[in-house]
Amino acid sequence: MFKEDKDPRAAIAAAGYKKPPKVAPEADLLTFGPSSGKTREWDPAGYYVRGQNFLVHFVLPEVGAVFESHNHPDEQLLLLIDPATELLVKTGTEEVTVKGYSLLVIPPGSSSVKVLKTGKIQRFLTSNSAPELTKLALNAKSYENLNEQVAPCVSWPEPINGYKVRVYSLDVPDQPGRFGRIWRTRDFMINVFAQQIGPRDKEKLSPHDHWDFEQCSVGIEGSFVHHLRWPWGTNRTEWREDQHTLAPSPSVQIIPPTVEHTTEAVGTDVNQLIDFYCPPRVDFSIMPDWVLNADEYPMPEL
Repeated sequence: MFKEDKDPRAAIAAAGYKKPPKVAPEADLLTFGPSSGKTREWDPAGYYVRGQNFLVHFVLPEVGAVFESHNHPDEQLLLLIDPATELLVKTGTEEVTVKGYSLLVIPPGSSSVKVLKTGKIQRFLTSNSAPELTKLALNAKSYENLNEQVAPCVSWPEPINGYKVRVYSLDVPDQPGRFGRIWRTRDFMINVFAQQIGPRDKEKLSPHDHWDFEQCSVGIEGSFVHHLRWPWGTNRTEWREDQHTLAPSPSVQIIPPTVEHTTEAVGTDVNQLIDFYCPPRVDFSIMPDWVLNADEYPMPEL
C-alpha cells in the first residue's frame, strides 16, 4: 500500500492483502564503523547483518585480501559503491577484473575474489548457503525463532544464457516513471538509489507496507530517519509504539512484513540508500522497464 499517488510504486496493486495474524516483531537497526558515530574501530573482517533469508557482509578489506567460496550453492551479489575499487574474480571457467561503481554477480560453485584496490564492499548471500556466517551476524539472536509471516526464498528460474560472472555499471541515469535502479538474480533483488544532496522533502514521503517479505534498507552515505508503524492486533499488550529512528551510515534497517514504513534522508550533504530483498519482488518485476537485467533473469510462471 502506498500513500503518495505520485510515487512510481503507486501503480502496484496490493493484491490479496490481509490483516496479519499477529503483531510483527521488532525491526532491527544496526549501525557500525567510525562514520556511524560508533567509538569502536572498523573491524578488518567487517560486520554481518542478517535477515531471515539473507546475509549482508559489510567490509572494507585490505589490498590483497581474498574471499573464497567452495561449492557455493547460490549466486552471490557484491555491491562496489566506491569507483576506485578493483577486484580479480576467478571461477572454474572465468577470470574477470571488476572495477568499482558496479554490481557484481558471482555464479554458484567455487570462486575467489582478490582485492586489487580497496573500497567499501557489501556482499549479499542467502542464509541457507552460509549458515556458519549467519551465526556471526550482529542481530543473530533476532532469528533464533523464525517469523512465519516471511515467505521462504524459492529460487527463480536460471539465467537465460547460463551462469557466469556478471558486472553491471551503477552509472544508470534516472528515468521518469521508473523506481530507482533495480537488478535481480535468482534469489536477490537490489535497488541502488541515486545520491541525493540534502534532506528529503518531508512533505513527499511514501509510507507503505509489505505482506510477506522483509525489506533491508542499507545506508551507504549520509543519515536517514526510518519511520515505522506496527499494525494493531486484537491483543493490546502486543502493540508497539511508532518508531522514528536516526540511522547514520553505514547502517542496516531490517523491516518486517506488515510494518508500515518510509525512510527520510536527513543528512545535509550526500545521502545514498539501497533496498535489498530475498527473494526478488514480483510486483517490481512485472513493471515495464523497472528491472534493468530482466532479459537475463526470467520470472517464474505466475
